[in-house]
Amino acid sequence: MLELKNVSFEIKDEKDNDKEIIRDISLEIDNNKFIAITGPNGGGKSTLAKLIVGIYEPTSGQIIFNGQDITHMSITDRAKAGISFAFQQPVRFKGIKVKDLINYAAGRQLSIAAACHFLSEVGLCARDYIDRDVDASLSGGEIKRIEIATLLARNTELSVLDEPEAGIDLWSFSNLIKVFEKMREERERSIIIISHQERILNIADEIVVLKDGQIVAQGPKDGILPELLKGTEGCRFYQ
Repeated sequence: MLELKNVSFEIKDEKDNDKEIIRDISLEIDNNKFIAITGPNGGGKSTLAKLIVGIYEPTSGQIIFNGQDITHMSITDRAKAGISFAFQQPVRFKGIKVKDLINYAAGRQLSIAAACHFLSEVGLCARDYIDRDVDASLSGGEIKRIEIATLLARNTELSVLDEPEAGIDLWSFSNLIKVFEKMREERERSIIIISHQERILNIADEIVVLKDGQIVAQGPKDGILPELLKGTEGCRFYQ
């Protein structure tokens, strides 16, 4: 289980004044849950994801994962503890092949068949990609799905994805939805996805709405999504 206790995060603005991005957030995420975090742009969603995975360290508060205080733990140690992260814009690695990246993610040398399995899981023809370089020759949709294949290969208890729909075409997005639906059905891990997309929100067990660095709504999808679909002008969470 993941638990955030009164977590806040501040940065210095251009005038060297303290600016609070995350404000006293408390949140519990049970095992084997699919959680979507949404809300207005600039509300702190991506910052919250980076606090969970260890890219940022809270100014105050605690982050507990499976009973262990990971508040001051590095991103590397959090990864070893069982937390994975998919960036909004996946990193490209010139000179590294897809099969090598999947092996690194798995933490062991996989057979070609095993590595190909993870590519097939995200809708890619393994034969066409297994020996490709993870570089600029790959499209946004291709690199996004390869990154998610590495999450599947890691098979950690918690996977955090920051706007996986960003910068990809409709066909690739539809394939990602199928991957997320399968991940949810298998219930082998907890998943946190930062997203505005209705199709992703509709898969979630619970939705958390973040605005101005604070949680303004949280609950089962059926209780939160109808209000969100009213749009920014009509949704009471955004007022």
